[in-house]
Amino acid sequence: MARKWSFHPHDATMIRRLSGQLQVSPLLAQVLIARGMSDAEAAKAFLNAKLSDLNDPALLPGVEAAADAIVRALQQKRRITIYGDYDVDGVTGTSILWHCLQLCGGRVDYYIPCRMEEGYGLNQAAIRQLHEEDPQRLLVSVDCGIASVREAALAKELGLELIITDHHTLGEQLPDAAVLVHPRLPGSEYPFGELCGAGVAFKVAWAICQRLGDGKKASPRMRDFLQSAVGLAAVGTVADVVPLQAENRVIVRYGLQSLRGMGSPGLKALLQVAKLADKEALRADDIAFGIGPRINAAGRLGQARLAVELLTTEDPERAGQLAAWLDQLNDNRKTVERRILRQAKDMVEENSAWQQHKTLVLAHHEWHPGVIGIVASRVAEEFDKPAILIALKDDGTGTGSGRSFAGFQLYDALDACRGHLLQFGGHKAAAGLKLQAGNVEAFRESLAAWAAEHFHPTAEDTQLRIDAEVLLSEVNLRAVTELDRLGPFGAANPTPRFMASHVELAEPPKTMGEGARHLSVRIRQQGTVLRGVAFGRAEWAEEMAKVGGPLHISFQPNINTFQGMNRVELQLIDWKPAG
Repeated sequence: MARKWSFHPHDATMIRRLSGQLQVSPLLAQVLIARGMSDAEAAKAFLNAKLSDLNDPALLPGVEAAADAIVRALQQKRRITIYGDYDVDGVTGTSILWHCLQLCGGRVDYYIPCRMEEGYGLNQAAIRQLHEEDPQRLLVSVDCGIASVREAALAKELGLELIITDHHTLGEQLPDAAVLVHPRLPGSEYPFGELCGAGVAFKVAWAICQRLGDGKKASPRMRDFLQSAVGLAAVGTVADVVPLQAENRVIVRYGLQSLRGMGSPGLKALLQVAKLADKEALRADDIAFGIGPRINAAGRLGQARLAVELLTTEDPERAGQLAAWLDQLNDNRKTVERRILRQAKDMVEENSAWQQHKTLVLAHHEWHPGVIGIVASRVAEEFDKPAILIALKDDGTGTGSGRSFAGFQLYDALDACRGHLLQFGGHKAAAGLKLQAGNVEAFRESLAAWAAEHFHPTAEDTQLRIDAEVLLSEVNLRAVTELDRLGPFGAANPTPRFMASHVELAEPPKTMGEGARHLSVRIRQQGTVLRGVAFGRAEWAEEMAKVGGPLHISFQPNINTFQGMNRVELQLIDWKPAG
């Protein structure tokens, strides 16, 4: 049931000193110390991160050459086609560049491959088609292309000018494109290598705006565009689950503010269907669970062009139609996802030999290739091991999507098993692949063998990291509100987690929600009583009731607003009997 918990030791003197220096609550000071920011100046810089903290785009490898080529194409009135990936990162990055080039008076369009028919990244058929339609066009990739060696060679052979902008893992051979833009190119000294595709596209747009301004500063009109484009970059950054540190945290922090004020009909319609339009302040979770899945649903179910159209249209009526359609696609995606997850669990339970492997490779002819990535995450969490799900197709091939667990280097593992694959790409935490259906079993065994030799997770890899042990009385409305200064929260900057020991049940635990799938419980400690919830953990109600004594709980504190009243609520992460 409970994982091993680890938390930073309580140092009252250090907490009191930092709390006084920063004029913040002891609770916030504890979290800062637990996360390595015991120095007041470093902590102050983190809490007060500014938009000006973003790195100059000129530092990004390839961006100056790319911006020069794009401005040249604008001046020559050539068509510029943005070739974007079909996920949220690619869709938002494509939209950023499209808006930028439209405002610059360019002849710009976009091409988004169909996930099911064309697969990920650049493909040769699309390059031939785009060249035949207009051999003089400039092709700019977004969030894809760094592994497209053959496709870049074809573009060069045809004489099609290609700029690749990407952030995914570099292979042994780089594509021979006119320009490569990537934060981790060999020899790169870019200060932050974890930008997502939309972040890279934002930097390219910024460099273009500089060139069309005075060389260093954009014109007032384009500066306004860049400030709004941070909002789209924030959506891609959160949805792509890149670390919310350094530049990424700044992008999301200010992008969330920008989203609220953006006049884009598409974003307004999207916020409306996600029931976020009336929310005073958006959080990263609103992107992760509200905006992102609706955009992603379009790509997962083969309609990614509609998502780009939504984010680029100026027609409010069309935006409303598209947002409603994406909302429906998202509902459909949830239904498909639940069915695949159920089948995946059954497959593991029925194959005891697979349970002995450190990795899982599951394949099925009925699975939808656009949804298996989400389900792979759930399977990895369910079975505590890296998981790859493969959708088998009628042509004898399979398309797979994998998610890591406990620091497993997924890209390296696929690279070691490349002999069984037709193609693969991604990074250490998430990756995609294609293989012959007949190679699934050999691939499964090869991946398990590699993991047995190279994957040795420690307790530290799987333990639940907790920022501090606290009393429930410390988790008050003022202190919890102040914790938001640490945000936005996401990958590598999680919502603060705390532990409270020897708490009691103030009343019997209950289940709640549709299908009674969630837990609701009231927790008491030394006269303080707070409500706790645990989503998808209805089974905890009976387990907690059986303990008959005090409990230790780990939780994230949230503020629940109901009928105009704010109150602190605990989102339970784990628990165990106090004994």
